Amino acid sequence: MLIAHLTDLHVRPAGMPAYRVVEVNTMLARALATLRALDPAPDALILSGDLTDCGLVAEYELLRRMLEPLAMPVYLIPGNHDRRGALREVFGDWPTFGDDPEFIDFAADVGPLRLIGVDSVVPGRGHGALCARRLDRLRSALAAASGRPTLVALHHPPFACGIEHMDGIRLLDGAEDLARIIADNPQVERVLCGHHHRPIQTRWAGTLAQIAPSVAHQVEFRLDPGAEGMLVLEPPAFLVHAWIEGTGVVTHQVYVERHDGPYPFTLDPDYPGGT
Repeated sequence: MLIAHLTDLHVRPAGMPAYRVVEVNTMLARALATLRALDPAPDALILSGDLTDCGLVAEYELLRRMLEPLAMPVYLIPGNHDRRGALREVFGDWPTFGDDPEFIDFAADVGPLRLIGVDSVVPGRGHGALCARRLDRLRSALAAASGRPTLVALHHPPFACGIEHMDGIRLLDGAEDLARIIADNPQVERVLCGHHHRPIQTRWAGTLAQIAPSVAHQVEFRLDPGAEGMLVLEPPAFLVHAWIEGTGVVTHQVYVERHDGPYPFTLDPDYPGGT
C-alpha cells in the first residue's frame, strides 16, 4: 500500500511563472510524470494545500486538467494561497471532494489505511487555525475507524521548526487542541503537512509529524533569528508513505528532477573484499 504526498504546487495561469522566476506548471508536470512512472504505482495521492498561487478559477481549471489523467484517487485540502469558493467551483464534482458546505476536508479508507484531511485555512491570512467545528470533524473521522492506521493531513504545521518567518505563519490557533486529539488516537501514524517548502520531521503528540518539500520552489534553509524569507530552487521532491506489514508506515522522499544512474554496485577487484 503506497500513498503519495505532494504539496505546495502553486499552479499559475498558463505562461505565468510564480514570483516571476518559478515555472511552477512545468515543475508540477515533471512531478506528475515522476509519480506516474513509479512502479508499483501509488494507491492514492494526497495534495496538502497551496494547490494554486492565487486561488484563481483559471489556476484550478489548469490543475484539474493536469490531475485528470492520473489513475489513482486524488484527495486534496486547501492552503493559505487557495480560495475555497474557486476551488469548490472547479472541483466540487471531483470524486473524492468533501461534502462539507463550509470547509474542504476528506476522510477515506484506502486499503488498510485511513486518510484524513483537515482544512486549516484562515481566509486572507498566512497562518492556520482549527476552530471547534473542524476539530470535532477530525474527532469523528478518527472515531469512525479507530482500529485503522491513519494519516492525518493539514496544510499548516502545528509545531515550530526554527525557521522564524515560517513559524510565524504555522498553525497558530487550535494547535494544542489538535495535539490532544492526536495523542488520544494512537492509530495516527503520521501528521502530514506542507506550507514550509522544506523536508522537516519531528516527534509530536506521540507520533511523527512531517512537512513535505514542495514540488516547486523551496524555502531557504535559515535558522538564524530575523532572517528574511527567501525562495530557492533546490531540487523539488515529494513523499511516498508505504504501509509495510510488520513495520507500519515507512516514508520515502522521491526527487523529481532527472539525474544520472542507476548504476550497478560493481566493486573494484583490487579493493579489499571486492569480487
